[in-house]
Amino acid sequence: MRGVPVPTPHLVPRPSAQRRSALRRCALLCGALALVSSCGWGAGGDDGGGGGLPGAPTGVTADAGSATSVHVMWNAVAGAEAYEVYRGATKVTEVPAADRMTDVTRLRPSTAYVFTVRARDADGRLGPNSAEVRATTPAAAAADRTAPTRPAGAHGRAAGSRAVQLTWSAATDDRGVVSYDVYQGDTKIHSVGGAQTAAVVTGLRPGTRYAFTVRARDAADNVSPASAAVRLTTPGADDGRATAPTGLRAATHRADGAYYIDLDWVPPRADGVVTEYEIQLDGSRATSLVYGGDAPRDRAEYSFYAGQESGVTHRVRVRAKLPDGTWGGFSAERTVTTGRER
Repeated sequence: MRGVPVPTPHLVPRPSAQRRSALRRCALLCGALALVSSCGWGAGGDDGGGGGLPGAPTGVTADAGSATSVHVMWNAVAGAEAYEVYRGATKVTEVPAADRMTDVTRLRPSTAYVFTVRARDADGRLGPNSAEVRATTPAAAAADRTAPTRPAGAHGRAAGSRAVQLTWSAATDDRGVVSYDVYQGDTKIHSVGGAQTAAVVTGLRPGTRYAFTVRARDAADNVSPASAAVRLTTPGADDGRATAPTGLRAATHRADGAYYIDLDWVPPRADGVVTEYEIQLDGSRATSLVYGGDAPRDRAEYSFYAGQESGVTHRVRVRAKLPDGTWGGFSAERTVTTGRER
């Protein structure tokens, strides 16, 4: 133990009896407050231990995608509105709750990196850091303009009602394959290292048809053509009720000599933000609604043209395009008659 200098003694005037009593009361109060603070009964801190903060993301992985990028993935956290990704102590990006993955770019070749992820809730509060994960970028490939070959033999199988397992044959490249990217439709949803030729995709819905492809990537970020599509339907039944908008209300109003149908509804609870809806009128698609900015979370509203004739009755219903790229179930159907305002 390091030595502690002993201060030179000096005389302090003795406080009065009234002053000594006040000091004793202050000491007792401060001691009680210190006890409350040390037991965690005071205001909650940003440690994930209380106050409803989101938890630490689990299942975090990091794989080099090229000589200058690393693909980071993690599991969903309840209550998360967005995720912040850190390289060491530096925040490098944030992604919406629906994504749970990102490519960290502009890295240096042949370099080891450490990544963590934090969840942020709707009030802007951050949960604790995830466990650290490490990845090392490969050496740069000078003047490499040759893309890897197309992954062959892609096939898959359902692994329960909410996951599929995909496999493929290794692609070839003049400098070596660094990673494989898995796509659902046109959206990249997963990535694994170049030594792997299989992946498990989770977070799917029962009774839903999906199409996946795989692309190979080399250290210079050259990407192969897509593999043949793997089309799979997850087993089980999905009646759509869990993914359907609720509380649909319909009314009409007249403006500029025409009638308009006014709708409002509660967006479905989904693993992410719903930004696109389809509105059906009398059993056929009437229009679609895509939010370019912040999509509503509590109640959505939309109004569309319904013609100039009064007294016409229509049937309307709404469905949402979910963050996984598939359509959810339709809302309950409502009837509305032009000229009869709510």
